[in-house]
Amino acid sequence: MTDPRAVAVNVAANTNQPDFRGPVYPDGSFAYVPIPESAATLPRERFPVDEPLPTYGDLNLPFAVPADLRETPVHMDPEFPGVHGRDRATYGDPHGVKAGRIAGLEPGDWLFFYATLSLRPHGWVGPGETGGRDADAGGLDPDDDIAPDWGAYLFAGIRVERVLAVGDGDRAVDRDAAAALAPTNAHLKRDPFDARVVVAGDPTASGLFERVVPLSTPEAGADANRLVTALSSDSGKGPWWRRPMSFDADATETLLNRVERG
Repeated sequence: MTDPRAVAVNVAANTNQPDFRGPVYPDGSFAYVPIPESAATLPRERFPVDEPLPTYGDLNLPFAVPADLRETPVHMDPEFPGVHGRDRATYGDPHGVKAGRIAGLEPGDWLFFYATLSLRPHGWVGPGETGGRDADAGGLDPDDDIAPDWGAYLFAGIRVERVLAVGDGDRAVDRDAAAALAPTNAHLKRDPFDARVVVAGDPTASGLFERVVPLSTPEAGADANRLVTALSSDSGKGPWWRRPMSFDADATETLLNRVERG
């Protein structure tokens, strides 16, 4: 697909970083949990904006993160207005496979985000915590489209206003241009700056969804549903939940209608 109207990429906490997935609740509500910051970062005085590097303890989450993670810096990317103290809609990516897809987006197109989320009960107290309803999702009665145990779910989107992408032979976009476009993006805090693509979005149209849009079947998280197999560029075979997916104009409209229905 050479002219995608939307691209979806996998982001957020997972079993590799930081050793747990974010939760999806039986009614399709969820929590967005960023990954840890895995790269070296600049000293604060060299950030494009005067703000600290956020930690897990700074996040506005409905559960407790493990004590040994609370001082761990997070890679707050993507960022959305009103979420975890952010006020812009931006995303940066250093990986060629994802960056190449995203680079084809134009103003008005959509960059969607999906994550693998674990089914948890309302009132879940967090990974590794004791007391309360902390265990697994056994005995729950989730909505019909929610996968057991874990699944892949669209949870947010950025309506694109501008995209910066690498030129031929470049390893990263121009840092000054990226800082002017998206000064709070997490990649601008890294040393060295490494984003091959940077996206700035409409802050009024971008953000978290009220309810996830499942990409997995309700039978098994590893099985892709028709939003992947029939509408996206991906086959839905193998570890599809790790790959970027492109959607044409008709498929994007279907996804947006699905988001609106909740």
